[in-house]
Amino acid sequence: MKYDLVIFDLDGTLLNTIGDLAASVDYVMRSRNLPEHTDAEYRQMVGGGIKRLVERALPSHLASDQAYVEECVTQFRRYYVDNIDRNTQPYEGMCELLGELRRRGVQVAVASNKFQHGTDRLVSKFFSDIDFVAVEGNRDGAPLKPDPQIITNILAIADVVPERAIMVGDSGIDIRTAAAANIASVGVAWGFRFADELYDAGAKCVVTNAEELRAVLLD
Repeated sequence: MKYDLVIFDLDGTLLNTIGDLAASVDYVMRSRNLPEHTDAEYRQMVGGGIKRLVERALPSHLASDQAYVEECVTQFRRYYVDNIDRNTQPYEGMCELLGELRRRGVQVAVASNKFQHGTDRLVSKFFSDIDFVAVEGNRDGAPLKPDPQIITNILAIADVVPERAIMVGDSGIDIRTAAAANIASVGVAWGFRFADELYDAGAKCVVTNAEELRAVLLD
């Protein structure tokens, strides 16, 4: 095997979550008589965690009010947890690829900027038959990607050296996280960003479907 460990981003890489994220932010905006946004606009807002998503969705004069932002984040979390999987689905071929990786002895893990409870819920629902060595979301006080701590934690849990691990993600944040952790990376073009962002962040390889990703990871 090329790698002993494959670390996947969640939103935009394993799962298409944009519909539920957008609906939840729009619920907050609508309840406060603030402008809502399109899914295309939300695709450019996600990736930095829930607080950053809310800040980006708010008008600038409110986004600078941290107390107001925290109120919106709390409101978002309550709604999102209750509606987290209404429109969310795995991307085509990803369940099969995860299964093949495990059958061939490759460890798999999740590294997400989504809050830990939400990460756990989605992984347990959509990938219940996959034995992940680690499912790491964002916890209170922990740094978000592109800080490499989440990758460092997973490497320690899996007992894998950086040279034998690779990160799979759909954003420049994922590519920069991998570089900061001294592991390889591959970008996926089916998520919330465009290939140009991935290459600009330093990606040496960007794939467009699960079969191309399988070739990078296994062939």
